[in-house]
Amino acid sequence: MTNRTRIWRDTIPSIPARPVTLRVTAVAERVLRQGHPWVYAASILRQRHEGPPGAFAVIYDQRQRFLAVGLYDPDSPIRVRVLQRYTPTPITRVWFEQRLAAAVDARKTLARDPQTTAYRLVHGENDGLPGLVIDRYADTAVIKLYTAAWVPHIPDVLEAFRRVVPMSRMVLRLSRAIQQRPAVLHGLTDGLVLDGPPLRAPIMIQEYGLRFEVDPIHGQKTGWFLDQRENRAMVSQLSGGCSVLDVCAYTGGFSVAAARGGARAVTSVDISRQALDAAQRNMALNRRIRAVAAARHEVLVGDAVDVLERLKRRGTRFDLVVIDPPSFAKSEREVRGALAAYARLTRAGLSVLATSGTLVVSSCSSHVKADEFFSAVHHTAARAGWVLREVARTGHPLDHPIRFSEGAYLKCLVAVAQRRPRRTPHVREQTNSVARPARVRVSSSRSGQDAR
Repeated sequence: MTNRTRIWRDTIPSIPARPVTLRVTAVAERVLRQGHPWVYAASILRQRHEGPPGAFAVIYDQRQRFLAVGLYDPDSPIRVRVLQRYTPTPITRVWFEQRLAAAVDARKTLARDPQTTAYRLVHGENDGLPGLVIDRYADTAVIKLYTAAWVPHIPDVLEAFRRVVPMSRMVLRLSRAIQQRPAVLHGLTDGLVLDGPPLRAPIMIQEYGLRFEVDPIHGQKTGWFLDQRENRAMVSQLSGGCSVLDVCAYTGGFSVAAARGGARAVTSVDISRQALDAAQRNMALNRRIRAVAAARHEVLVGDAVDVLERLKRRGTRFDLVVIDPPSFAKSEREVRGALAAYARLTRAGLSVLATSGTLVVSSCSSHVKADEFFSAVHHTAARAGWVLREVARTGHPLDHPIRFSEGAYLKCLVAVAQRRPRRTPHVREQTNSVARPARVRVSSSRSGQDAR
């Protein structure tokens, strides 16, 4: 154990010996029996006493039988994150080790691929560890917390993880919601190296043989959008001989993949100059690949819709347009605005797409349902005079499994777009019901959001 580890360990509070005991509504009890990992504050009927973040909460059914145990957070609408149900089991370091080992085993096919050194090892609720994400970047593990209830358990999690997957470094990332509650962090900070040597330069990873730099301390999410790995590979296969536009490009994941696939020219658009500087470095890292070296790469800094409008006025057209925007809906109240934002981006992307070109557009908001998203894209295209012939609809990759409905967030549509020769009454009836999208400014790719 390093001196750095001893310093933060000294600040972590102990776990209360006395658990919080709860009774919940009949509806909540039924949902728990069906495997749902959350208990909302509004579902609690009776609570014997309070507890701090990280206390164990034991839930009993209406006949006073054990139902579940989880991590308690008195300040969160999700009051309990369920760890174990049906059978009373002590939640110890050994329990964490077993749960982590199961998650790692589920990703063994990724671990066997020497050409891919970055992937998700633990996907929160979907791996039975709600509110906890662990990503692997070469020999560095990044642990991200989405609830303060995990803070007292970090020592046990780290020790269990070290036994399952030894890493040279472990970095802590915190969701924005937790960062706003410093009192419950006990000195822990976002980007803290929990164990191992300091990180003084970006980590170099591989993704299907492509090289990328990743900043796990300051980068979005845990440093890289691991969930788009398979979609990037798909774009690579679609890019041969194409001119490609990567909208909300961030550090150029789709751009580099397109170049490797044989794109003759790639344009990366993002509001962040720093992100695009990294995109240029990532392109340079892969110039050893003949196709990447042959591709012309241009970066354009600015709001996505504004940049696309300028390209439209110039008459610039692309064979393939990729749109990977931020999560526009952090709550149900924001869904309507999010759909308007997706519609505006889709229309702007189509305005610079060549006839019979390919459109790739994705959403990473769990509050926007897949059917709503796909319908919004199709209706927007119809209003703009296009017909989309779908090539694929994709969702979550192997290392981002989904085992409860609220956990699903990623959806991506791939379609060939063709100009509609004329409006038909049927299309007019559909599109008239779609509200005209409001003016929305679009920042860098998924900037500042905590989608996992």
